[in-house]
Amino acid sequence: MALTKTPKKKISPLPKPTRRLLCLGIEGSANKLGCGIISHQPSPADTGATTVTVLSNVRHTYITPPGEGFLPSDTARHHREWVVKVVEEAVRKAGVRMSDLDCIAFTKGPGMGTPLQVGALTARTLSLLHNIPLVGVNHCVGHIEMGRQITSSHNPIVLYVSGGNTQVIAYSQQRYRIFGETLDIAIGNCLDRFARVIGLRNDPSPGYNIEKEAKKGHRLAPLPYGTKGMDISLAGILQSVEAYTKDKRYRTWDQVPVRDSPDTPSNEDIITPYDLCFSLQETTFAMLVEITERAMAHVGAKDVLIVGGVGCNMRLQEMMGIMASERNGRVFATDESFCIDNGIMIAQAGLLAHRMGISMPLEKTGVTQRFRTDAVHVGWRA
Repeated sequence: MALTKTPKKKISPLPKPTRRLLCLGIEGSANKLGCGIISHQPSPADTGATTVTVLSNVRHTYITPPGEGFLPSDTARHHREWVVKVVEEAVRKAGVRMSDLDCIAFTKGPGMGTPLQVGALTARTLSLLHNIPLVGVNHCVGHIEMGRQITSSHNPIVLYVSGGNTQVIAYSQQRYRIFGETLDIAIGNCLDRFARVIGLRNDPSPGYNIEKEAKKGHRLAPLPYGTKGMDISLAGILQSVEAYTKDKRYRTWDQVPVRDSPDTPSNEDIITPYDLCFSLQETTFAMLVEITERAMAHVGAKDVLIVGGVGCNMRLQEMMGIMASERNGRVFATDESFCIDNGIMIAQAGLLAHRMGISMPLEKTGVTQRFRTDAVHVGWRA
């Protein structure tokens, strides 16, 4: 009779904290400026577990008028105006002093250059003033680690969807390996740019407003479907959906007839902004579900963790949930406190690195706009 070996449980290389450890994290890679303080401490039940507590999570967003994006110089100006207030509020809400901190983490990249520099400069200044070690954090790794912590997901396929990134990721041998990604623009960028074309507000975010208007759409306009293995292409879809706004059947917001009105023929051939929001979501999200499922099949994963700002979208979560349930899996996602860029995710990843003995000398704390997710050695995972 053949004997089956039970696989050995991997032992985490992450040292257990012997006291409460505190980290302040600063995020400013795009139009969100965030600061948060997190604590890791031994479990009071003496189980050997670590209790992780979010002490504060403060954020301020740079919002531009409808039809406008945000320029790096203007975004950096916003961050410079608000960074002291945001940091002070985070420290006050956490109920700690700067001298209590064990490390300061900041977003090293990827992101927009000048906004990133504001966060890094603030972190360096605080480090020098209070003699606290610095840790530079990869923005995507911050999203993943906070998502894993909040949802208690063990080893899922990660779908990272935001304004600047679209990646399908799986963990292997102390790296977050990228299995698929966008070949041109990110999903968040695609949604934001279309929102500007049709005149949607940027408050609270263009993607949120597209999600809201898509619920009123009824017609699925044909759009190109650009999956290439586990990669996707979105630039052509954006160009195609924008072209519908110049179609003679297109009606602007103020031209859309009231449905079921006696004055509106039921068979009228028109395309509304609601229809285009609906069509753009359905097509692009179907592509994201497809490449995620391929990655799940490739590595034998059951679960999916969605992180990044677009991960807040309930329709994306719903579509991913249908796919995952058919594979007897689960979908994990966080609310807007954690899926949208925030300082606490940088604090979480930074404190994990600090517990591994990682810190950065001042001369190594420069920022980089291009910082691959798989370039980070995730030494705290087995």
